[in-house]
Amino acid sequence: METEPEVFSQDEAVRLLREIEQLKRAMESRPVIDMARGMLMAGFACTPDEAWNLLVAVSQHANIKVRLVAQAVTSTAAGEPMPADLQRHLTEAVRAWLARRGPGPDGSPRR
Repeated sequence: METEPEVFSQDEAVRLLREIEQLKRAMESRPVIDMARGMLMAGFACTPDEAWNLLVAVSQHANIKVRLVAQAVTSTAAGEPMPADLQRHLTEAVRAWLARRGPGPDGSPRR
């Protein structure tokens, strides 16, 4: 017995197509975001979640997509300067993160 194909309304079909496009964009953005997270983890000795939160904080304060922040971070590895406004937002995000972490076990400021 054959099953009949599922029929979608036009609204549902449009919603599904949009979702597919969003997933494609997410998959394309993922590598650069992961590289930027790795760079932040190496540079600031933070966890993957903390690195993600730094990218998100910069994105929100600069009002640009996380992918673009990640591209700016990874471009610095090739010697390109980070745009001044993003550098300022990243510096502020790192300072806030360090303040939340508190001092190290010996009482000295964490790196």
